[in-house]
Parts: sequence; structure tokens; C-alpha cells
Amino acid sequence: MSTLLVVHHSPTPTTTALTEAVLAGAHDDAITGVDVVVREALVATAADVLAADGYLLGTSANFGYMSGALKHFFDTIFLQAGGALSDDGSARESSGSRKPYGLWVHGRYDTTGAVRSVQSIVQALGWRQSAPVLEVLGDVDDQARNAAYELGGTLAALIENLEGDAS
Repeated sequence: MSTLLVVHHSPTPTTTALTEAVLAGAHDDAITGVDVVVREALVATAADVLAADGYLLGTSANFGYMSGALKHFFDTIFLQAGGALSDDGSARESSGSRKPYGLWVHGRYDTTGAVRSVQSIVQALGWRQSAPVLEVLGDVDDQARNAAYELGGTLAALIENLEGDAS
């Protein structure tokens, strides 16, 4: 069975609504053979990352950056999960695992910096973006919920198909 790891920081009702929709999509009845493991960003571990076949990441946009909790997650797992550093200590692109990931970000006014910061770290982990980033500003409406459901379902189906291709 394939494993999809969902790592999120959902401190507000709006971010929680997106997280719930992503999880509903990942658990769609049409998708079988995928174990969806959900971890809050402050408790997710490198062992969780290494055991997964793909990832869904969720964060609020805070002061032009990802949430501190998601940053803590990356800081904690980076080297153990295959992150690559240059000689000067900066992150560099890794050939890594090329495992698929998806991302959702909620912001009140802007999500640009949060998206950029996550993408630079996952690039250094060697993960590959496998769905468009879901960026939601302001209130979460039905369109945003549907897009979040679709994101969860897309990544779970992709993981399911990877399992089928491996057998």
C-alpha cells in the first residue's frame, strides 16, 4: 500500500476548512490502496517523510512566509530526508527522491512569499511538484473547497497509480 503524508499547519477556521477539503479528496471512495497519514507540522518527523510515497503540504501565509510551524517541520527533517546544502550552507537543488508533492496556502492578502519559500525547500529535498499550487485569499468559498478536494484527490490518485506501476 502506498502512503500519502499530509503535513499541515491549520491555525484558523479558513485554513482548517481547506485542510478538511484536501483530506476529503485524498479519502475519495474511488481511491483505494493509499494510506493517508495526517500530521500537524509541529509533530511530523523525518521517519514520516521517509515512509511516504508522496506529500501534501498546507500552510497559512504569515508575514510573507510559510507558517513557523511548517518551517519548523522542514528544519527538523531536512537533512534526514535527503535535503542538499551547498558549501556555503544554503539549500541547493537535490536529485533526491523525486517524490510527488502538492501544496495549499491560505492568506488574507498575499501568498506569494509563502509559496516561494516552500517551493525552494522542497526543490532542495528533490521532491517534484505534481499539481498546481492552491493559493486561496480571504474567505474559503465552495470554489476553494472544491479545488482543495481536487488537490487531495489528485495526489492520492497519483500515489495510487505509482503503486500500480511498481507492481
